[in-house]
Amino acid sequence: MKATETRLFKFLQKSAQFIIPIYQRQYSWTYAQCEQLWNDILRAGSTGLEGHFIGSVVYVERSLYSHSDVPELLVIDGQQRLTSNSLLIAALSHEITKRNEKAEQKIEIDGTNAKKLKNYYLCNAEEDGELYYKLVLTQSDNETLHKIVDGKVDFEEESVHRVEQNYRFFAGKLANLDDDELSHIYKGLQKLIIVDIALDKDKDDPQLIFESLNSTGLALSQADLIRNYVLMKQDIKEQNRLYKNYWFPMEKNFGHGEYSERFNAFMRDFLTLKTGYTPRKDEVYKGFKTYVAKSTDSIQDIVAEVHRYSNYYAAFTLEAESQTSLREAFKDLNSYKVDVAYPLLLEMYNDYDHKVLALDEFVECVRYIESYAFRRLVCWIPTNSMNKTFARFSLGLKKDLYVESFKAKFLLLTGNRRIPLDSEFEHNLQTKDMYNMRSRSYWLRKLENYHHKEPIHVTEYTIEHVMPQNPNLSKAWQEALGENWEEVHETYLHTLGNLTLTGYNSELSDRSFQEKQSMEGGFADSHLRLNKGLAKLDNWDEHAIQQRAKELSKTMLDVWPCPQLDEETLNSYRQPEVQSAYSLEDHPYLNKEPVKTLYEKFKTQVLAMDEDLREEFLKKYVAFKLDTNFVDVVPQASGLRLSLNMKFDEIHDPLKRCRDISGLGRWGNGDVEIKLAAVNELDYVMELVQQALDLQVGE
Repeated sequence: MKATETRLFKFLQKSAQFIIPIYQRQYSWTYAQCEQLWNDILRAGSTGLEGHFIGSVVYVERSLYSHSDVPELLVIDGQQRLTSNSLLIAALSHEITKRNEKAEQKIEIDGTNAKKLKNYYLCNAEEDGELYYKLVLTQSDNETLHKIVDGKVDFEEESVHRVEQNYRFFAGKLANLDDDELSHIYKGLQKLIIVDIALDKDKDDPQLIFESLNSTGLALSQADLIRNYVLMKQDIKEQNRLYKNYWFPMEKNFGHGEYSERFNAFMRDFLTLKTGYTPRKDEVYKGFKTYVAKSTDSIQDIVAEVHRYSNYYAAFTLEAESQTSLREAFKDLNSYKVDVAYPLLLEMYNDYDHKVLALDEFVECVRYIESYAFRRLVCWIPTNSMNKTFARFSLGLKKDLYVESFKAKFLLLTGNRRIPLDSEFEHNLQTKDMYNMRSRSYWLRKLENYHHKEPIHVTEYTIEHVMPQNPNLSKAWQEALGENWEEVHETYLHTLGNLTLTGYNSELSDRSFQEKQSMEGGFADSHLRLNKGLAKLDNWDEHAIQQRAKELSKTMLDVWPCPQLDEETLNSYRQPEVQSAYSLEDHPYLNKEPVKTLYEKFKTQVLAMDEDLREEFLKKYVAFKLDTNFVDVVPQASGLRLSLNMKFDEIHDPLKRCRDISGLGRWGNGDVEIKLAAVNELDYVMELVQQALDLQVGE
């Protein structure tokens, strides 16, 4: 590696072409970043500053065997600042040209002119074709940049390309300056300093240098790092093939502007499916490298598989599915953002794609996931257990009895993981505040359109409270509701029975029930099915609200169905309890103080972490497990020796109390050991145990 501090202008004057490899991200600077660059350049040009440092440009020569007189330099790092400054130089050149076209005498800015700016810093003036341009961007940006350099931007047309948008930003800024201020911009550009870092193709590893330069995680997203990791080490031909066939289609699938965020989310779910472990959002790249290192597949096969799963992911997250029934099921599921189920959906879609799961079966299973999420929401069950549920859901599924085993999985969930059965769901539907719950338009749309071949668009309507929200009810309403009208109003205002849809919300307002029925656009005049029953009633009181809630809740049992299996079939899926040959009596230290009390307190806190956890006595240690052991306890005279079932580099141990026992042959599972000798150490130890449990459930 050779690093040299130099002026940006001197760097650009090289007889070379700077090529952004296809594995690099698109140009992505925002207006805010361009504004900062503009301010820095203006300050440098209008003050006595000798120079302004803007960062490094790292590159490697593409080939030592090129026959061109123009060296082709692959830019490993620095494309954003190179591109942004090139856009400003192009805008400055064009602004000088425009002023000269209007002026009687041609102007120069501190000895430069439009032609010099273009030929020195934007073009290789003596070359033709592609070599004419000093900077070559990635596939989707390159054409736009060259149109800008050639002065062919049509300002009458809007642009969706970030490259052109930022060029217009700089052009607009320059147009508002006088000639002296224009000179300040040119002087500021002259003062820009970079570190010119040329890599030795035979001695330097571009990937390692790239990772080091971006180790803070600020410069590139996890998606960018993964793309570079996949493509950088391939030869040019293979880079082009992988990018064209797999990576570019993924970028289009996920949308160029939101590609990184969506790809990161997808890759986390992909890795969760493939490894059983969900990496942290800022460690997706690390997780992917580990997955590749452990895989027996080639990088080409892995990229092809990632691309295939990305199509599945786009089908259900972006509702790009071609099958109508499946697309509608995905749309309803996404209304509740049950993203913890996405790894399961990836597996199901793969089974569907490989004809293991039929279309109607896939739709039915997705509907059960939707019902599970909605029923739990209505029944006030906390959502924080759902990630644990779906992380392990596919374990034990019988793919030859897909739907049956899918139903059994839901029906055998207990406690805070349960799917509310019809009685619980129906009761809560009638009493819950259904107005202030999230995505209320979702359940109203589903209820109104259930078994309807001509669905209505709920967005065209507003929610109407039959009994008005206004606490100062009119005399007519007070009389209709009875002596306890205030209690009725407070109890039932936002409940299912009192809610409907209308296109005449402002007209209905606080009118009496009879007026709301009979007026133009009122309940009797409505074509909405939710209003049919309201049109037939004589009055609206506590009994009427309760009765309507009962009727609607009966329908909602069918809209969000609970899986059904006969008891014999369900029992066939129950896991028989395995009786251990050992017990507490086989561990004498646990029956003596102070270890006895210490263990009881530890056990109580561990089992309280999740209701599905269980304690199992073995010959030499006690295991605490969910699917499998996550912490094992070896009783000792002086306390408890704990083994956490995780790799040592996975533990976050700020007090440095854990020990790496990989390869030591200890009793228990995992590479992390910690001693628990006193009750006052329990809080910290439990934080470590929680990490082991979270790792197992993919939290």
